Amino acid sequence: MDLQWVWYALIGVLFIGYAILDGFDLGIGVLYPFLPRSDNERSVLRSAIGPVWDGNEVWLVAAGGALFAAFPASYAFAFSGFYLAIMLVLFGLILRAVSLEFRHRDEKWARVWDLGFFVGSLLPALLLGCAVGNLIRGVPMAILAPTVPGAGLDYTGTFLELLNPYSLLCGVLGLSMFVMQGASWAALKSEGALHARAVKARSYAQIAFAVLAVATTVATVHVARQSIDNVLSNFFGWVAIVALVSGLVAARFAMQRRHDSGAFLASSLTVLGLVLLWGTGTYPSLIIERNAAGFSGRGLTVETSSSSLTLKVMLLIAVVFIPLVLGYTVFVYKTFWGRVKTESPEY
Repeated sequence: MDLQWVWYALIGVLFIGYAILDGFDLGIGVLYPFLPRSDNERSVLRSAIGPVWDGNEVWLVAAGGALFAAFPASYAFAFSGFYLAIMLVLFGLILRAVSLEFRHRDEKWARVWDLGFFVGSLLPALLLGCAVGNLIRGVPMAILAPTVPGAGLDYTGTFLELLNPYSLLCGVLGLSMFVMQGASWAALKSEGALHARAVKARSYAQIAFAVLAVATTVATVHVARQSIDNVLSNFFGWVAIVALVSGLVAARFAMQRRHDSGAFLASSLTVLGLVLLWGTGTYPSLIIERNAAGFSGRGLTVETSSSSLTLKVMLLIAVVFIPLVLGYTVFVYKTFWGRVKTESPEY
């Protein structure tokens, strides 16, 4: 097993961890203007993610750092070509963090911070899915300096080209996934009337996700058939399909039995399946070129954008630090486990 494959898988694990954990943070932020009916209920939702949201973002930071170290050429392309989109995502994450912290103390500007929490959650939830859609569909690119041997590739499109119909469909699918995950977490952490509304939102979000997943699959057959073929010819692609379908079915059973923790775990399995589908559908490509005629066959792969020496050193670091991150995550969730009390919601 080569190191490129190992690091592709490790980065995939980090993205899966982020989608599952910070996914419910983003989902609760998107649901924040609609689920609660009082300040106390809004406090319940904030307290449901308050102790963990910043730790959940570590998974995204770790994934970005691992991508930089393991596949620097792809990192450079993404952060230059998708610069405005990435800045909007970072703006959203910063706005969400600021809004949560100030909302806790500044009652005078409560409505402003509530709006900031919503917008700061909606932007990343939508744009992350759009980014994945473009990575599946392929993007226009060209060699930076054709006369220079070994010159890198650069994105030649515009920001608006990234908002094509297929990527927007993927963005809405990603948004529904985060809302489903957020509603599942809200149902797990709340009580009373807020819990009842979260249960309904969870059910509706899962139905919307299933419909959008089917629509995106059909669109992918027409837009990026290569990705479908990769999934169907890969063992892990079938694992992803089974995980996605099993998660949806298990979540419905758990909902019928009013088993909130089971529904959240099943929703997390669905998220795992969807991210794994993305990874198996594009492997071994990291960035795919698409021209006017479709796929060109050129782009950045795990072999062409990595250094074997760097991968060896980073693997040793990962062996030490990934267990520490997992241990910290388990400790935090164990410490703050249980439902948030409506009468005393602040953590």
